[in-house]
Amino acid sequence: MNTQKRMVESFQMTHRGFIKNLIDSLTQLENDIEASRTIDSICTGEWCRAIEFSLDELAKDLYSISEPRWMADDYSRTLRNSRRRLHDLYAKYQGLQSPTEH
Repeated sequence: MNTQKRMVESFQMTHRGFIKNLIDSLTQLENDIEASRTIDSICTGEWCRAIEFSLDELAKDLYSISEPRWMADDYSRTLRNSRRRLHDLYAKYQGLQSPTEH
C-alpha cells in the first residue's frame, strides 16, 4: 500500500511539474505576442511560422492531457483555464497577422 501511495504522489508531482511548464510556456508566448504589437512589420514569415508552430504544439499538449480521477479539483480548473488562455492567445495571434498572411 505504501508503494502505491508513493507512486501516486510521485506521478502527481511530476504531472504538476509538467502542467506548470506548459503554463509557463503559454505565459512566455503570450508575452512575446503582446510585445510584438509594438513592431511595425508584425508578422514576418519566419516569426509567424515559429509562433504558429508554438501555438499548435501547446494546443496538442494541452488538449491531449486526460484528467486523472485522483487529481484535485483545482487541477481541472487549471487545465480548463489554460485551454481557454490558449484559445484567446490564438485569437490575438490571428489579429496580429497582416492581411496578406490570411
